[in-house]
Amino acid sequence: MSHEMQFYINGEWVDPVVPRPFDVIDPATEEAYTQISLGSGADVDRAVAAARAAFPAFSQTSKQERVELLQRILAAFKARYADVAAAITQEMGAPTALANQAQAAIGVGHISQMIAVLENFSFEHPQGSTLIIKEPIGVVGMITPWNWPINQITCKVCPAIAAGCTMVLKPSEIAPIDAIIFAEIMHEAGVPKGVFNLVNGDGPGVGTALSSHPDIDMISFTGSSRAGILIAKSAADTIKRVHQELGGKSANILLDDVDLSQAVRKGVADCFQNSGQSCNAPTRMFVPAALNEQAITAAKAAAEAIKVGPPTAEGTMMGPVVSQVQYDKIQGLIQAGIDEGATLVTGGTGRPEGLNRGYYVRPTVFANVTPQMRIAREEIFGPVLAILTYNTEADVVAEANNTVYGLASYVQSGDRARAQRVARQMRSGNVYINYPAGDLNAPFGGYKQSGNGREWGQWGLEEFLEIKGIVGYAAA
Repeated sequence: MSHEMQFYINGEWVDPVVPRPFDVIDPATEEAYTQISLGSGADVDRAVAAARAAFPAFSQTSKQERVELLQRILAAFKARYADVAAAITQEMGAPTALANQAQAAIGVGHISQMIAVLENFSFEHPQGSTLIIKEPIGVVGMITPWNWPINQITCKVCPAIAAGCTMVLKPSEIAPIDAIIFAEIMHEAGVPKGVFNLVNGDGPGVGTALSSHPDIDMISFTGSSRAGILIAKSAADTIKRVHQELGGKSANILLDDVDLSQAVRKGVADCFQNSGQSCNAPTRMFVPAALNEQAITAAKAAAEAIKVGPPTAEGTMMGPVVSQVQYDKIQGLIQAGIDEGATLVTGGTGRPEGLNRGYYVRPTVFANVTPQMRIAREEIFGPVLAILTYNTEADVVAEANNTVYGLASYVQSGDRARAQRVARQMRSGNVYINYPAGDLNAPFGGYKQSGNGREWGQWGLEEFLEIKGIVGYAAA
């Protein structure tokens, strides 16, 4: 039975209080391929009540019981792996290879990592005669985005389960099908009734109801900084914990001792992965002024080698962006780069040649970008790279940090000690030296307007815990 028009509440698939059909668009065709129903405050009330009722029992489960539950979730996820990947390809345009090798794979990674973290995590320790206890915060509202959908679902749901919290998830209404499959996975894994609940909907209808709900103890949100501000304001009246992972405008610093051609090529690939729709994408590339022309040549070649096409076509490296709204925003910012005098190296406005349907964007590189230009300041969330130049190490550190965002930074150097020195000066939650392999136990989150709190591994688990001190617990 299809569950697209239903919500998962208290261990059952239920119909909305008031159905509001909503088309889910395939970005490769611009056509609706299914529908969901948008929820309302009444649906949120039902889900929160179920989570609140389930919390007393679930919060008292043992660590081993929660480890075993996560192990069942992992097994059920692996059984539906192909379904998850296919859903992500259709709903947000990820090429088949990316959906299988990264988008769905990171779900397995987060679940597996949280099992390992939980097995070795201590929820209490003595401090003299005082006992320090870490307890689940309570009922958590979760609002997740469309760009890496199963990544953000698993890196919130899994630590919440590990902590002993109950939850209500609102996935993006633009890419909701993988979340519905995930709810089926949770049911198959035997998650106790009311522990995990899913209500589809938009921000005004469900997001606001969650963030302002008096029986929600914590709201965990991933999305734009603009939406994050609204959620924080909505949550303020009930003094709930607000955890946010927001936007970014990450700097990629290429020092003058680097293998420039290789560093530029990898930087372009990282910037354009997932059609540029990653909050930590290295979208500002800083190159030494003396090497600017070399960098431009290398970036042009790298961008023009990227094959754009239908997500299911063999050899496609970059699919469409997710929606008409996103496409129009990116087109406007590319035009702004041209109008403000940046050098268009390759790409530009419009669709790539031969693609007349679908939200496809031309892989675009701008050079001679100045810090005041919109393409250097605003999060584009598309395949657009801005190349800026610098003269000294001190100058590039200052300019890289000259942004309202602080999610990630990248440093490339032939001298690791030098890269480490620069990395320590970056005002961002993550710094990546010489394009390293990912680390799912590293803290993920940002400084400044990139949010607050951290996700992934033990750092993510800590976010869902309250700290209690029982003074006089033991004899002095």
